[in-house]
Amino acid sequence: MNKPPVRPYYTDKGASTAFYDLVTEADKSIVGDIDVYAGLIPPGGTVLELGAGTGRIALALAQRGFRVTGLDNAPAMLAQAKVKRASLGPEVADRVKFVKADMTAFDLGRTFDAVICTFYTLAHLPAGLRWERTFRAISRHLAPGGVAAVHLPLKAQMGATPPPPTKPVLLQHGPEGQSLVLYVDSQTFSDEGRMDLILRYVVNGPRGVRETLERLTYFHGDPDPFALEAGLRPGGDPVDMGRAGVIHLYRHP
Repeated sequence: MNKPPVRPYYTDKGASTAFYDLVTEADKSIVGDIDVYAGLIPPGGTVLELGAGTGRIALALAQRGFRVTGLDNAPAMLAQAKVKRASLGPEVADRVKFVKADMTAFDLGRTFDAVICTFYTLAHLPAGLRWERTFRAISRHLAPGGVAAVHLPLKAQMGATPPPPTKPVLLQHGPEGQSLVLYVDSQTFSDEGRMDLILRYVVNGPRGVRETLERLTYFHGDPDPFALEAGLRPGGDPVDMGRAGVIHLYRHP
């Protein structure tokens, strides 16, 4: 049987987009990240999230009383976030909004108490000019004394031996009678710090079985030089998230 073509991650009709919440909910390694971010923001403060996706973190922070702007460049992900926002009570919904923009080139014309670049968002970009532009944007949008937090994966985890391609890494039941089985079809890690992960999504539902392959790419790099060049300063010890990586902290002078 021929394999399906490999598609990019987070496309409008991709399985990675449709089942993002289901997969993330099953990932226990990131439990506690919302508490970390909430602890960085003053009560009732303002926060900008880069890579807000379907709103997992932005909506949770709004529910805790923070005023949140969630930025992402994937329309299909933002569409899910807005649906979830509409299901909240008006008091919470009014505290959060979502913006479609490229995090390397945006200007919201205001500053925030905190800017958070969550769950490997920066790692989707090569560590170079695009990291430089992202940190400059973070610095521009931070109020004096504000804190920036950037969650990145561990190099050792990126280069770890993947499970066999026949062994499921996730089996979850989803909405509308669907179930998802997820496999790692292949994984490579280059000397330059690039990881390419080909994930196989097998979706069983009322209409039969659908199988897709999607490529997830992460880049490893040291964020400190980019943060310092953008005018930020160390903001405390990085937060160890175990096998989920590290949340690096910076502060605007």
